[in-house]
Amino acid sequence: MIRFIKASLAILLLSLSPAYAVQPDEVLEDPVLEERARSLSEGLRCLVCRNESIDESNADLARDLRLLVRERLVAGDSDEEAVDFIVDRYGEYVLLKPTVRGANWILWAAGPMMLVLALLIALLYLRKRATAAGGAESNGLTEDEEARLKEILKD
Repeated sequence: MIRFIKASLAILLLSLSPAYAVQPDEVLEDPVLEERARSLSEGLRCLVCRNESIDESNADLARDLRLLVRERLVAGDSDEEAVDFIVDRYGEYVLLKPTVRGANWILWAAGPMMLVLALLIALLYLRKRATAAGGAESNGLTEDEEARLKEILKD
């Protein structure tokens, strides 16, 4: 009975661990390099899957990217150099968290700028509407026109 409980507990703990698509033939012998490769591959997007890291994806391209990351680390690249190499090759889309430099700052700032623009347009519209409503109270007729209007309305 105790064996059954231990086995059940082991299966439960193994099923709760994160599922990685890294295959045994990809794993580096150096545990420090492997840990660096895993941390880098968690931040890189699979180009086939949507919003899935290459560490989680089973796609062939994700496997190629995982191997490329490991090659760069074995070659002596730092983490930044390895990521820069992949970004240079595949573009910034490969990053799960895009940078806020270069042309991307426009994308990051577009939302708040549109909100400010919408508030400005709404304020101008309400101001124009208030002045138009204030001007409508005095109909702007001359005394002769008002007399003529009263004459017409009497009929």
